[in-house]
Amino acid sequence: MATRSSDKQLADKIKAAHRLIIKEVQKVIVGQTDVVEQLLWAIFARGHCLLIGVPGLAKTLLVQTIGQALNLQFNRIQFTPDLMPSDITGTEIITESSSGKRRFTFIHGPVFSNIILADEINRAPPKTQSALLEAMQEKSVTVLGKTYQLDLPFFVLATQNPIEQEGTYPLPEAQLDRFMFNITVEYPNADEEREIVKQTTTSYIPKIKSVLSKAEIIRLQNMVMRVPAADYIVDYAVALVRMTRPNQEEAPSFIQEWIKWGAGPRASQYLILSAKARAIMAGRFSVAREDIDAVAPAVLRHRMITNFNAEADNIRSDEIVQRLIEKMKKYSHNKVKKAAARKR
Repeated sequence: MATRSSDKQLADKIKAAHRLIIKEVQKVIVGQTDVVEQLLWAIFARGHCLLIGVPGLAKTLLVQTIGQALNLQFNRIQFTPDLMPSDITGTEIITESSSGKRRFTFIHGPVFSNIILADEINRAPPKTQSALLEAMQEKSVTVLGKTYQLDLPFFVLATQNPIEQEGTYPLPEAQLDRFMFNITVEYPNADEEREIVKQTTTSYIPKIKSVLSKAEIIRLQNMVMRVPAADYIVDYAVALVRMTRPNQEEAPSFIQEWIKWGAGPRASQYLILSAKARAIMAGRFSVAREDIDAVAPAVLRHRMITNFNAEADNIRSDEIVQRLIEKMKKYSHNKVKKAAARKR
């Protein structure tokens, strides 16, 4: 009973913290409610995010504001073609002590922070992009054979411009797969754009209050991991991911027609983790199918590689995900279990 009471208190706390964070972010960011929600789901599920949007949509400002609301150290790295891996991770330099003795001293790079904004990540060459891989996966950095642990919590929130491809280096699939979410940042509507202009053309600067400490964020992340997901929910997530693979028996005809490569097992893991975060932020201590459906586009859109047929038909991965979700809605719980277990 004590454990249940403690869990209920933590669930109420994360729901309240979620409301307060949204309130603080809205002091600076107009609209983009879905983007903010998805970022928070990923952060509390210990995931990294890739934000795709044209310039001027406040992607950088949004990340900075969330960092302030969460009271986390924030570093922005502007990715450029001449950026070197050591510019991200740090390097060892020779220093001399007062006694005249020389030694190597490691100088921490900007990756040693809680929130890393990798701005225009596709502008740096693959060698530099890969400098983030160990940090994203292992929460550590290795330089000259020595490993340094990063301070937790740690998130990489990367931005990418979808319309400017000259002089860019597309992210390899291995690196894309390490991002829990691929979030599309859209243009504001007319009313939102009017409000943006009114807010940003005055001398008023809103003050952002810190909602959570580092220790509280880690505690709430642990809480998210403890949210139960029933077997049929896990089966549903696994079946959805398996249906993205054109070589699987359960793949529908449109997947076989439009998809070259489907999502891997990490997609199933991220569907469950982010759905847990969404559920508990809504005040529920269990995952529903609606949670899986809500996070599916952000989890799957960058994990399905479309083929020439999809390009010729002008079909985007988002449309394919929605068709999969609609198809899955017709499944009963038993059918989901059978679909997931068919090739176990």
